[in-house]
Amino acid sequence: MKMGQLTSSKSTVVPQQEASNALVGVLDPNEPLSAPIVSSYNDRIRPLLDAIDRLRELMVMEEGIQLPTIVVVGDQSSGKSSVLESLAGISLPRGQGICTRVPLIMRLQHHSDPQPVLSLEFSDQVVPTDEDHISEAINEATERIAGNGKGISNNPITLVVKKKGVPDLTMVDLPGITRVPVHGQPDNIYEQTRDIIMEYITPEESIILNVLSASVDFTTCESIRMSQSVDKTGERTIAVVTKADRAPEGLLEKVTADDVNIGLGYVCVRNRIGNESYEEARMEEATLFKTHPLLSKIDKSIVGIPVLAQKLVQIQATSIARNLPEIVKKINDKLNSYVAELSRLPKHLSSVAEATTAFMQIVGLAKESLRKILIRGEFEEYPDDKKMHCSARLVDMLNKFSDELHSYAESDRTRDFLMDEIKILEETKDISLPNFLPRTAFLSILQRKVKEISGMPIEFVDKLWNYVEEVVMIVLMHHVGDYYQLQLSTRRAANNLIAKMKEKSIKWMEEVVEMEMVTDYTCNPEYISEWNKLMAQQDSFISGALDENRITSSIKLEGFGDIEVGHLKQYAHVLEQAFDLRMRMTAYWKLVLRRLVDSMALHLQLSVKNLVNKDLEFEIVNELFGSNVGGIERFMEESPSIASKRSKLNKSILKLKGCKDVVANIFDRIVAHAD
Repeated sequence: MKMGQLTSSKSTVVPQQEASNALVGVLDPNEPLSAPIVSSYNDRIRPLLDAIDRLRELMVMEEGIQLPTIVVVGDQSSGKSSVLESLAGISLPRGQGICTRVPLIMRLQHHSDPQPVLSLEFSDQVVPTDEDHISEAINEATERIAGNGKGISNNPITLVVKKKGVPDLTMVDLPGITRVPVHGQPDNIYEQTRDIIMEYITPEESIILNVLSASVDFTTCESIRMSQSVDKTGERTIAVVTKADRAPEGLLEKVTADDVNIGLGYVCVRNRIGNESYEEARMEEATLFKTHPLLSKIDKSIVGIPVLAQKLVQIQATSIARNLPEIVKKINDKLNSYVAELSRLPKHLSSVAEATTAFMQIVGLAKESLRKILIRGEFEEYPDDKKMHCSARLVDMLNKFSDELHSYAESDRTRDFLMDEIKILEETKDISLPNFLPRTAFLSILQRKVKEISGMPIEFVDKLWNYVEEVVMIVLMHHVGDYYQLQLSTRRAANNLIAKMKEKSIKWMEEVVEMEMVTDYTCNPEYISEWNKLMAQQDSFISGALDENRITSSIKLEGFGDIEVGHLKQYAHVLEQAFDLRMRMTAYWKLVLRRLVDSMALHLQLSVKNLVNKDLEFEIVNELFGSNVGGIERFMEESPSIASKRSKLNKSILKLKGCKDVVANIFDRIVAHAD
């Protein structure tokens, strides 16, 4: 069935709006009534109203689809119950304070059998009752829902009244509005009542039946204030004025002046008094508005319960016809949306074979994602999350590590220039030919410098693997998040693997650092080139440092800056060796730092490649099968959130399919009636 049209049982396709217009056409407001209460078009309204009531029973409103509803509101003691009693021809609960403590959905249905059929529906129960016991039954149901006190609840009771002579109407009677709590009521009774009322009257599909007492100033009524807050123009508000016989003075002016914007008009009624039968009450009402010197001046088209019944039936039918196409569209849209959402959920697994296949697919997809972002530098899966652009972030980390190493090493390049070298040379001199640099001097300085920065590579390894672990976890949880048990096992496996790889990298880096401390070696020609370049300044530097007639105490040395040399005159005998030693160390130290960074980069690439291509899968499989019992299917159980979501979607889909059948059936009946 395509959206926007429904197919009848006669294979006739009728657009929804056309069918709705056909309905409005048969509901001519000017058509005469065949009885005071029962309109001549009840039989044509009933199928539509049954459909809306059925949708309400299916709780389609829980899916965010609002239904045309006549909502009865009024201040406490405004006469709401009396109006509803007169429409239904039954007695409702009476008493002090709030009589209606829960929303009461009244479904009135005319039927030809003279014997009335009444029932209450609440909490998934259907309780038959009769006219003599209906009030008691409503009180008992209310106490079961809202308690024995005077508190209120938003859980509704549905009252079904099938009775000859009643109009085909469905209305929702809400608790009366009271600002001052009486004994036994909660202090926030007004706020609770207001919230319930606003929930029902806010939807645009709701028709507000505002019950007003003739004895009050309409502009001061709380129910008017609430209805105006959601229906400022009054286009979906009708007012019924009760107790007209008690306050006839000025009533005509009130309903004609319309100071409170009642767009659907007023109807004035007389409440039933004492033990009057409903027939007697209607006769007395008709006489009152015909003979009373003031009330007889009010137009007969806006007085009496029969007129109210006719207006409500017409308004209700028009509202249903206007809203039905949109309701059908929303049902179809919601149904399609839920079916699509359900299809996107992971398949529910019911066998070892399905679980194994799903597990292999998940691991394969996770590995491919990690290859993209950790090895190949692709990030289309996370285009806006820069943290997941891993190749770029790893390069950033390596560059920062290099900068930190070099900045630490260069922090004291000019202070006490050559003094460390001079002290080392004094302590490492031996019986040998002059002008030879002792290798032990070079190694002593090298070992001290390496020791000073030895903690930095270890700290960097820790940061590096913490980042890799975060990325791996994000990717794994994205792929296994739908399976709770697998999620736990995968998290443990990844944590264990990263911890082992971090420990391995730290040991490897400690060995690299130790190797740099043990010996001095390089085949890189840059060492000789850099040393020669620096040594080219030796003669000028030494002669300047030893010059007794030198005016300034500093010498500019390329690669170092301005050097204070006043302290060097007393070490003329070792100055050449100290300068040579310093330049050799300067040239070599650049290569040492570069080796630390380069080797770390190479080690990282290899480690990550092994992690993604073999170690991770092995660790996950070992975690699943090596230390747990129950089979792989237990690990593929859905997480509580996914299981709950699947259940909710299935229930909503079942509900909406039922709703779709309901509206399809009603359009079939409209087509049949048109034929």
